[in-house]
Amino acid sequence: MNLELTQIADISNEKLQITGSKSEANRLLILQALYSKISIENLSNSDDSQVMQAAIASTEELVDIHHAGTAMRFLTSYFATREGRKTILTGSERMQQRPIKILVDALRDLGADIVYQKEEGYPPIVLNGKKLIKNKVSLKANVSSQYISSLMLVAPSLENGLEIVLEGKVTSVPYIKMTLSLLKEIGAVGSFENNTIKISPLVDSNTDTIVVESDWSSASYFYSLVALSKNAKITLGSYKKSSYQGDAALAEIYKNLGIKTSYENNTITLEKVSDVTKGTDAFNGSLDLANSPDIAQTIAVTCFGLGVSCHLIGLHTLKIKETDRLEALKAEIEKLGGKVTITEDALMLSEASIIKTDVAIDTYQDHRMAMAFAPLALKTRLLINEAEVVSKSYPDFWSDMKKLGFIISEV
Repeated sequence: MNLELTQIADISNEKLQITGSKSEANRLLILQALYSKISIENLSNSDDSQVMQAAIASTEELVDIHHAGTAMRFLTSYFATREGRKTILTGSERMQQRPIKILVDALRDLGADIVYQKEEGYPPIVLNGKKLIKNKVSLKANVSSQYISSLMLVAPSLENGLEIVLEGKVTSVPYIKMTLSLLKEIGAVGSFENNTIKISPLVDSNTDTIVVESDWSSASYFYSLVALSKNAKITLGSYKKSSYQGDAALAEIYKNLGIKTSYENNTITLEKVSDVTKGTDAFNGSLDLANSPDIAQTIAVTCFGLGVSCHLIGLHTLKIKETDRLEALKAEIEKLGGKVTITEDALMLSEASIIKTDVAIDTYQDHRMAMAFAPLALKTRLLINEAEVVSKSYPDFWSDMKKLGFIISEV
């Protein structure tokens, strides 16, 4: 499905309800599978969460998680610890190109029985579930935090708990803290100090219902819309000022782009309060997104649309996402008339004087590419190819854009 997005008049005082955080929901689904009395409210309606639910409920030997990277990482530890169960865990062609070796090695060190079915280091993998007795493992700290969270989520179900020693500088700390906070919410005892995570065994959870906060990554696209508008105001629910999600950093980051965030009754209101000066450096130096890499695409596109430059660093994990997001950003922004330089872990955007019109944005089977570029419809008419990819994390995105007044038509 290819969509055409047409410019609209400004947005004024609109309200939207955003689906539950995929990151929180997928962690809680694993914990619910381990501790059955947990119930979850405001569960994400994303493809990834639906895939996770189906995989956990499946009694088949072959489990296909398609494009869902979080599901691949979290389910690897889950099925490795399901005593007596054999599982073949596979995914899409792109998923079979995304590395899993660091997590598999860590689980093998703990005694897990895991075999690669095709290429060493990549899915599909065969997991012969068994009881894990060892309770200490080390792995590199600069890897995807999902590997670390995967181990943390099963840790309380292990007879002797688990100690995870992280070697080097830790990436995406907020996601590790999110996992630890959710573990504590169900009654687990754990700590994260001096690059060491310790989690004690837990026989049963002490809580029945957990409410998932709405997704801050999804909120990023509305920050971008407000920043690119003349004087828009949008209210989003349901959000907490003290959030588990690293992407809540948006509120502080977008101050530099003229946006004020107000909190009231579990909502956030985004309001444009100032304009940025074209041709300037948006953040007066580099902006480190190591703790919130999922909002890098949105920020880069916002800066392009505003005609300002930016230098985003800490982006090494973007190379192994649904696509190589750094290469994809460079290709699509340059189609629109921008200039981008990338390295293995950074993106430099030069200020743009023009934005080309009627450009077709390729999405590379990456939901965030579609949604990050959509706000540019306030500046120019553009096409989004394979726009249905948004269902991976935010199925209601295009209907919510229509609620804001955008004219969206299939081409």
